[in-house]
Amino acid sequence: MSTPSPAPAADREGTGAAGGPAAPVSGPRTAGTAEAESTPPRGDCTADATGRLSFRIAGPVPRRPADGPPHLLLRRRGKDPAEEVRLPLVPLDDGRLGASLDPGDALAEGRWDAYLEDADGARPPVAPGVHDLRALVDRDPAGGPGPVAVRIPYTTKGGDLAVRCWRRAPHAEAGELHITGGVLTVHGLLYGATPAPGAHGELRRRGTGHTVRAETATDGPRFTCTVPYRALADAAPPGIWDLWLRPAGEHGPRVRIARLLDDIADKKHIFTFPAVPVTGGRAPLAAQPYYTVDNDLAVRVEVAEGAEPSG
Repeated sequence: MSTPSPAPAADREGTGAAGGPAAPVSGPRTAGTAEAESTPPRGDCTADATGRLSFRIAGPVPRRPADGPPHLLLRRRGKDPAEEVRLPLVPLDDGRLGASLDPGDALAEGRWDAYLEDADGARPPVAPGVHDLRALVDRDPAGGPGPVAVRIPYTTKGGDLAVRCWRRAPHAEAGELHITGGVLTVHGLLYGATPAPGAHGELRRRGTGHTVRAETATDGPRFTCTVPYRALADAAPPGIWDLWLRPAGEHGPRVRIARLLDDIADKKHIFTFPAVPVTGGRAPLAAQPYYTVDNDLAVRVEVAEGAEPSG
């Protein structure tokens, strides 16, 4: 059984101004100014095939600092002290302001919220505009052994603009998944390393450290892992199993298998796969692959619906 992929959805390192906000620029504030400032800035975004994101900001014009341009501020969520990156905003021909996040700019993995920073130190969140992310679909980050950097703009639950970032070296990109007769087959492509003799997949159960080896065939950077669900059910109690690739064999590094190279920031509820019965054991179980909140590939093994758990 094959589950088709869904149709596509429609760093600069923090070396900007150090210290606190720039000194305010004095000037009269009128009723018209206040009304304009009540309108949140809106950010359109276009991605190209290299992974570069070009932002175009519409809305109230931020007050320019005396010592440089205003900035599009990206702040990594959940970090204390704050981890921030400032992208200089420059005037565009259409009257908007533009900023660029280039492929070589190093942003750590996580969710980066977008703000418009002006001379007063005000930081209103940026509302999402129109995003053209078609170039990210099935993107091939060709190049040397450097990290695979993925940035996908998206709309937060609060309705603001954010950028989801990944940075991995090496990276094992999950492709098609097939489920037949209680066996999961994962096709993928390895970036930043070359599979060696003895390369194989590995499933690690969360919380217990149990591991199950997955037989893997390789063809250059391409790999195919075969995961019998029965082996997971026999190895440990029901739970979550994370999928890894061991491209250098038993004593080499583990590389997380994930699906990152497209335009979907959160795949968990977009790419869905069937739960199938796990046959051959005493307890009726079901197994289901899924993508985690970080878009990593995992398999959930649980007591089948309507069955009484044993023990």
